Amino acid sequence: MFLTVNGLGLHVQQSGPPHAETVLLLHSLGTQAAIWESTAEALSSRYRILRPDLRGHGLSDVTPGPYSVEGLADDMLALLDALSVAEVHVAGISLGGMVAQSLASRVPQRVRSLTLVDTALSIPPALFWHDRAALVRKDGMEPLVETVVARWVTAASLQSSGAQVLRAMLRQTHPEGYAAAAEAVAAADLRHSVSGLRMPTLVLFGDDDVAPPLSSAEALRDAIPGARLEVIPDAAHIPTMEQPDHVIDAMSRFLESVRAGV
Repeated sequence: MFLTVNGLGLHVQQSGPPHAETVLLLHSLGTQAAIWESTAEALSSRYRILRPDLRGHGLSDVTPGPYSVEGLADDMLALLDALSVAEVHVAGISLGGMVAQSLASRVPQRVRSLTLVDTALSIPPALFWHDRAALVRKDGMEPLVETVVARWVTAASLQSSGAQVLRAMLRQTHPEGYAAAAEAVAAADLRHSVSGLRMPTLVLFGDDDVAPPLSSAEALRDAIPGARLEVIPDAAHIPTMEQPDHVIDAMSRFLESVRAGV
């Protein structure tokens, strides 16, 4: 479905029982809501699932920059308001995980839990992201494809069907949407924002990820009291595509523990 929020045409996929607890799944830079396909299918038997394409990505509108992580979080808050969702479990990968942190810091009373996947409080150096933004604005997405996918999955998965899907998503991403979102990552520093968070939090990390490294996941865990860190074996930056069963198992256990108040 398409909704207009914050003057933005936002594409959102919805599944699961309409009156069940809601889980908002946020994708990474240069991808689309489809990276959560397996997870959404598994969780939708018990939860209402919302999977938006972030501003500048997928079928959502591409608006001129600058973007910010806080602005992307405001888009998600407007989405929840438009759908009359009072409370939500939020999960995000990489950029989506940063947006999830920002959303939780803005409206902590509305976020029941956080699942933060291969993300961080910040992902330096900023120059890296500015260089990428300049490259795609000049030459389009193609020069990034193989370099980026090699960071998204392990070497063993480079020729897998999942990696081919990721290549297609990257090629389909609008250069301005990618560039503006990359600049948002460059500017993001969530250390102060998350310092007051107290909701249950699960940090998931692919053991072969290098950007961000494991130390960033550990810092994120340590920044949120009570947060748990679980390392996913044989996975890199987008484990929902490479080790979907492990992500589903970890999230299912975590969400059930939140429901049970454990």
